[in-house]
Amino acid sequence: MKNKIIFLALLLLSFNLMFAQNSLLSDFPKGYTPKEVGNRLAHRFVVGKHMLHGGKWISYPETFNWNGSLKYAAITKDRELLKLLKDKFEPLFTTEKGLLPPKNHVDLNMFGSLPLELYRITKDKRYLDLGISYADTQWQLPETAKSEEKEWADKGYTWQTRMWIDDMYMITIVQTHAYKVTGDMKYLDRAAKEMVLYLEELQRTNGLFYHAPDVPFYWGRGNGWMAAGMTELLRCLPKNHKDRSRIMQGYQTMMASLKKYQMPNGLWNQLIDEPDCWTETSGSAMFTFAFITGVKQGWLDTKEYAPVARKAWMALVSYINENGDVTEICVGTNKKNDKQYYYDRPRKVGDYHGQAPYLWCTVALLEK
Repeated sequence: MKNKIIFLALLLLSFNLMFAQNSLLSDFPKGYTPKEVGNRLAHRFVVGKHMLHGGKWISYPETFNWNGSLKYAAITKDRELLKLLKDKFEPLFTTEKGLLPPKNHVDLNMFGSLPLELYRITKDKRYLDLGISYADTQWQLPETAKSEEKEWADKGYTWQTRMWIDDMYMITIVQTHAYKVTGDMKYLDRAAKEMVLYLEELQRTNGLFYHAPDVPFYWGRGNGWMAAGMTELLRCLPKNHKDRSRIMQGYQTMMASLKKYQMPNGLWNQLIDEPDCWTETSGSAMFTFAFITGVKQGWLDTKEYAPVARKAWMALVSYINENGDVTEICVGTNKKNDKQYYYDRPRKVGDYHGQAPYLWCTVALLEK
């Protein structure tokens, strides 16, 4: 009888500990709940102006902010918000058609993920036809291709390969979205093959990634693109996929390293391994998204990583101002082999580079 009581007591203690750990990602004080934050940021996007790429086309930050808003509207079953987001897209079929990005660069083809997400939610075939064209042309070598682009294509990679860590979200997001709406494994195979290439070439022994092979710095948002890209891909890859274990290894190694570099304030710096560098929110939000998802999917140990994710989320929310704009966001950044360049990058308020991953976090927190 005594042993049975001890067993039941230990079982109850284990259950209470598990519940406490799980509640770290579900029980938030007023003002910090994912519904409150998501609602503020999604509606902020609805009334915002287009953020154009080169002043011509819908940019990748706007695309990803739009995607985040759509996913938030879907998971909260907010039909009014969904209608507002659909209405915002409608002119791209007509009067704003000229703002559709051309299909000739990794930073532009990613746009296809947006109409594909709209198709997933609405089943309106116009979105499917538009989105798939961006996913497919990423692997269709153009007649004007340069020799290096042809070499990549000959090896089975996208001709848009350029070995910047940013690419591992730009490529992954459109290819995984194409898979989600078609069920065609070729899209996952493409993204996985590309991801393994980038892991082999850019991930260092400490788990972090250089911005590019010739730029040996651990830039925050660049690493964020990689963390988010692996997360999106692992959510889709079947457990028996030949590349899954390699990608999971890269992901878990990175998460362990990021845990080590988390600053006392809960976030990460513009240069992750430089403690005197400034706190940057967009990369921090991408890491937080990857941590939240990893814990919920069982890829990361809950006891070890749920506190990391919660601490980061609570810190992130404090960087949203009264207008619903995220602060301390690094502006768009090309690679440069100059450490001071990363220290000196301007910071913006309300930039879509930062607004978007905050919304990804709200959706990840709301998912069961």
